[in-house]
Amino acid sequence: MPVLPGSLQKVDDYRWRIPRSARPGMLTDALIYISEPMLRDLAGDLSLEQAANVAMLPGITGPSLAMPDIHQGYGFPIGGVAATDPAEGGVVSPGGVGFDINCGVRLLASSLGVDEVRPRLRELVNQLFRDVPCGAGRTGAITVSYQELDQVLKDGSAFMIEHGYGEVADLDRCEESGTISGADPATVSDRAKHRGLPQLGTLGSGNHFLEVQFVEKIFDPSRAEPMGLSLNQIVILIHCGSRGLGHQVCTDFLREMDESSSRYRTNLPDRQLACVPVESPEGRAYLAAMRASANFAWANRQGISHFTRRAFARVFGESARLRLVYDVCHNIAKLERHTVNGRERELMVHRKGATRAFSPFRPELPEPYQATGQPVLIPGSMGTASYVLTGTEAAMQETFGTTCHGAGRSMSRTAAKKSAFARDARERLEEKGIFVRAETRNGISEEIPEAYKDVDAVVNVVHEAGLSRRVARLKPIGVIKG
Repeated sequence: MPVLPGSLQKVDDYRWRIPRSARPGMLTDALIYISEPMLRDLAGDLSLEQAANVAMLPGITGPSLAMPDIHQGYGFPIGGVAATDPAEGGVVSPGGVGFDINCGVRLLASSLGVDEVRPRLRELVNQLFRDVPCGAGRTGAITVSYQELDQVLKDGSAFMIEHGYGEVADLDRCEESGTISGADPATVSDRAKHRGLPQLGTLGSGNHFLEVQFVEKIFDPSRAEPMGLSLNQIVILIHCGSRGLGHQVCTDFLREMDESSSRYRTNLPDRQLACVPVESPEGRAYLAAMRASANFAWANRQGISHFTRRAFARVFGESARLRLVYDVCHNIAKLERHTVNGRERELMVHRKGATRAFSPFRPELPEPYQATGQPVLIPGSMGTASYVLTGTEAAMQETFGTTCHGAGRSMSRTAAKKSAFARDARERLEEKGIFVRAETRNGISEEIPEAYKDVDAVVNVVHEAGLSRRVARLKPIGVIKG
């Protein structure tokens, strides 16, 4: 029986519960962070049912969680979060990570102001479009051998820095310093490697983008200052992931886990939630391949950063500096230490379309952000704002240090292309002062702002619920897409 918005129990203005008694097999509650006006967005898909299904995962610890950008995904809802305990038979599920492993966002802060850039915006966006390959199947200008690709999969961003694609200081401003340990290239199939080999330093298609933005509003100067953000400053937001390599890794292991699930008697209501114990041979192999894919994604964003810096230098000269503020991943599963019921435990935290939002003084954070909490980067949708926030102690206590990852779709890509809004999308964006370059018409029409929830409303939920604190609002003026 589907879970409908009307069956949710209201906890407060920003929290709604699906009790474990709602469906047979639920081992815990599902907790949805959302405002009442946004509930209508959930009536047309299966995202609530998926959140309830996640509550049936063996070894799940705490509730099944969903952020306000929740919408239907594969297995987990997008915006879904779940922690499992390996010591108690906890599982890992590729559906809790997604096909675009370590899809994430990177924010670069420039030395330029919006008034300096706007007169040459068209020239800049055209240069970025030339320098940053983007689109489905596109190949890039970074050439690595098959053997070197294994080093990329092991070392991530560090490989790129060693080969001249960036600055050593970039590594300090990446989640996991741009390299997650435990990656094993031997667990990545030849098919996945061949798909990824020509795609290093490329943007991809779909909702991936590179945006030229400016800091429109500062909510909290004390947190903006350590990030080097100031009013009217030009910044760059890069949104992409592990390209064809990560997609193939997910495909490969979904097939293997679907065959293995019966052996471990997981017995879940949705085959898309195929999973195995974290400590099983299949679980360890998937995690090693997933981590390798995550490292590829960090290397990919590092390559795009290099080309972005080069484009700015070509247009504005070498004095136009771009400094990395932070890089976060949205689709990943990680072993992390969290306190649950007064006891510290090592948990496998799945974040599917959700952002880590660690509180101040966590050892995982770089020194400049120890006092502020982790920077959280929430992208908008081409014509809308993006946000910078920071993590909180409330997030550590409630959501394993997690918040939302974006606006969240409210319209399928097919529906977006057929909508009236798609017909003159580029012209309407230009009327707002946003210049867009895309490889295909669909690159714009599938990703029109109207296809997404109100990002201001989504961010307001996580801010008011205490999961993250608003720092700055960013406004786009230039966009490139696949």
